[in-house]
Amino acid sequence: MPGQKRENFVRLAENRVNAAIKTVRLIGNLSNRGNYSYTTKDVEKIFRTLEQEIKAAKTRFEDGSKDSEKLFKLD
Repeated sequence: MPGQKRENFVRLAENRVNAAIKTVRLIGNLSNRGNYSYTTKDVEKIFRTLEQEIKAAKTRFEDGSKDSEKLFKLD
């Protein structure tokens, strides 16, 4: 059933990556200073966290390791 596994991977990868792209774009919408108040420190923490999660996900593909599930919090 390798074909089925590939089909499942492609379907799920496309759905999840598209959902992640949509969510990142929504995060970008938070940059509107007319609607939101934030500090440079907030922005740095958001993007540092996202970069760490991308790196951890990539590592899982390279070595099969597991992730810890930490939740993001600004304060």
